[in-house]
Amino acid sequence: MTQNPLQQFEAAVDALTAEGQPFAVETTTIHGSEYRNFTGLPPNMGAYYQFMLGHAEKPFAVYREERYTFGQAYQHSAELARALLDDYNIQKGDRVAILMRNTPQWMMAYIAITSIGGVVVPMNAWWTTEEVDYGLRDCGARVVFADERRVGVLGPLVDELSLRIISVDDCSATGVPNTPFSEAIAPFAGREMPAVEVALDDHASIMYTSGSTGHPKGVLSSHRGILSALMSWMLMGTASKTLESPPAEPQESLPPSGLLTIPLFHCTASHSGFLLSLIVGRKLVIMHKWDVQEAMRLIEAEKVTWVTGVPTMTAELQAAAADSPYDLSSLKELFSGGAARPPDQVKKIAGTFKGSSVGSGYGLTETNALGAVNSGAFYLNNPHSTGRAVPAVTEFKIIDETGKSLPTGERGEVCIKSTANALGYWNKAEATAEVFVDGWFHTGDVGYLDEEGYLYIVDRIKDIIIRGGENISCLEVEAAIYSHDDVEEAAVFGLPDERLGEIVGAVVTLREGASMEAEALREYLVPHLAAFKIPQHIWLQHEPLPRIATGKIFKRQLKADYSAQISGENAA
Repeated sequence: MTQNPLQQFEAAVDALTAEGQPFAVETTTIHGSEYRNFTGLPPNMGAYYQFMLGHAEKPFAVYREERYTFGQAYQHSAELARALLDDYNIQKGDRVAILMRNTPQWMMAYIAITSIGGVVVPMNAWWTTEEVDYGLRDCGARVVFADERRVGVLGPLVDELSLRIISVDDCSATGVPNTPFSEAIAPFAGREMPAVEVALDDHASIMYTSGSTGHPKGVLSSHRGILSALMSWMLMGTASKTLESPPAEPQESLPPSGLLTIPLFHCTASHSGFLLSLIVGRKLVIMHKWDVQEAMRLIEAEKVTWVTGVPTMTAELQAAAADSPYDLSSLKELFSGGAARPPDQVKKIAGTFKGSSVGSGYGLTETNALGAVNSGAFYLNNPHSTGRAVPAVTEFKIIDETGKSLPTGERGEVCIKSTANALGYWNKAEATAEVFVDGWFHTGDVGYLDEEGYLYIVDRIKDIIIRGGENISCLEVEAAIYSHDDVEEAAVFGLPDERLGEIVGAVVTLREGASMEAEALREYLVPHLAAFKIPQHIWLQHEPLPRIATGKIFKRQLKADYSAQISGENAA
């Protein structure tokens, strides 16, 4: 009997995960809950980085005029690890922050910190001093890697928090004490990576994510969690190759090369981009900032085979490619994450980049970006779905308000169980207990599963806005607005935007007798919020905001009314 592609894929997964095979799976108990677990996981992240030495001569990263091989990157990471141990007294479990744009040194810092059992804390590079202050106090990091702009952001905090800064730019003009990266590693040139005993369930990273509770929460992950995500994607890629038809004529096989377009402080970039590249030997071409013309130039010059980004990026790339003189034929995979890709974009991208695979992923910081993937023919046939669970250690269930599992086709909260799930939220036991229940992470997303296991996300329970892949807490923005003396009450919500998915909107009731322009409120918010969180649309009024029977502000109605108003203005 002939198998359909889905059956072929599942058969390949079954074969690869059988006992004694590369991706063998067992059942294990962790913190009282049973999970599927890969038996062949490396013992820790440090052991995983050894894969870099298997392609030591291949290019690792390209950034402006800088070029490094995998061997050079690993050697510099080893030297930095020595520096952290000997000169900065970083011990196992100590937190070390990274606050800068994407650079090769960002990745070397990550490797060095986690290799010696430190806990890496990638921070949002667009945070203000006030936001960075909160993050550093919360995680307790006292060593920070930063570029010139962020050294300036850190300046007011250095003395109070006893910070030591390792910089990647010439930061002499900032007047802030710092040690250049090159000087930090120089005394340890040629030294081997230090041997530190690190267990799979030891802490590895804290990544901050905006949720529905005001201040960003630090998502704490273990070495097992991150490695489980990487192993899962490797399994999926290996199984997917069984579905590929051999080309009619022999074709030149280009070495893997990825265009890094999104910040490494997002797990989409750090995990599926940076960390996954270490095992497959994929060169990463780092963009200083997103620009579609520069992206096409780099794709041609560096023979880029893989691109991932928020949906707006691949949409812009598709639109620009139609009239572009650049040769983009090297592209084989165009993925997106961080937000839903409009279904009509899928066929457009596939039509423009013929012979390439289009894909989309669904995952969260709390799941180390692992969840569902939809790609290739499956995605073209079903572009409304975010895909099926990535095999073989991830499970989905849909529950109602009482926690009861719902049958196929019924909508409810999406829950994910996986060894890739985070351990919880740093310093927030109550928030952890609320969403990590019996091994299941409660996502706050509303969705349903179909008969073939495809997941559809249809709404969000959490009060957050996703602007171009950035999660924005409505409560955090509201808190900043409420700090203005002339504000009586405020409601923040997402407004639809064709390019970014959503943008921030706010309706603000002013105190009696107060007068203020929207632009003045935006200027007030600048030192309190990163620029992407500041509302693009602000409506000021003196009337009370509408409320539901419980007394809560009727945000859903406000969102509907003002979304309709924006749509009408755009259509006029």
